[in-house]
Amino acid sequence: MPELPDVELYRDALDRHIGGTELQAVRCRSPFLLRTVQPPLSAVHGRRVTGFRRIGKRIAIGLDGDLWLVLHLMIAGRLHWKDPEAKLAGKRDLAAFDFAEGSLVLTEAGSKKRASLHVVEGEAGLAALDPGGLEPLDIDLPAFREALQRNNHTVKRALTDPKLFSGIGNAYSDEILHAAKLSPITRTQKLSDAGIERLFEAVRDTLNRWVERLREETGDGFPKKVTAFRDGMAVHGRYGKPCPVCDAPVQRIRYASNETNYCAACQTDGKLLADRALSRLLKGDWPKTLEELEGP
Repeated sequence: MPELPDVELYRDALDRHIGGTELQAVRCRSPFLLRTVQPPLSAVHGRRVTGFRRIGKRIAIGLDGDLWLVLHLMIAGRLHWKDPEAKLAGKRDLAAFDFAEGSLVLTEAGSKKRASLHVVEGEAGLAALDPGGLEPLDIDLPAFREALQRNNHTVKRALTDPKLFSGIGNAYSDEILHAAKLSPITRTQKLSDAGIERLFEAVRDTLNRWVERLREETGDGFPKKVTAFRDGMAVHGRYGKPCPVCDAPVQRIRYASNETNYCAACQTDGKLLADRALSRLLKGDWPKTLEELEGP
């Protein structure tokens, strides 16, 4: 799922390509995409683009008359810039937003159609779609501490809770926790002041670094590779590969369709966190430390 750095990248590209231009029409092929009835989708036709916002992991496109198109790409949704009136072909192509210079095409891979489009009016319409999390790059340490310790959750869950922090998901939370040298299962109310400050700095450093890196890679073009698995990540998506800090193999916790990646040597004092699937299978044979995992 595109997270804060990726959504910021899309926002930059949209500003370059369609900022101040007229949205001629929206062609929507998917009956599952549009989630609102009023205002009707036809109400945005012929309106000028006035601005862009990121609302959590959503992309909001402002139009004349205080109307907003709000896109949530979910896991497999992506945006593409194509020639004017680009043909929508195949099951992946859900909608096209037509401008004089080109068409913004929304695609979604896979059979589960989760991406969404809302047409809303004014600040009240935007607020109804906002989970309410704090912007992690705009807050100070006291605000971060209060939100983090509001409930006693694991630090991984707290970072990815959209009601607490805006735009952080599975991928970048892994990177943040590795940078902060914190276990993903540490309880937030047990964190020391030093640990909270270290986490706060890791949030800011990690997100800012990736925003700038992706901007440099994309340049003036349109993002073509938006993914949760990027070269240069320390632990996310790197199970079994060496940690760039200590060379210990990156570990994982699997749950449902997701997994958390971490370095046991850097983050958990060498202890392996229980993987639900394997630990249930192996029971007493499940290794507790890196030394046990690697064997004699």
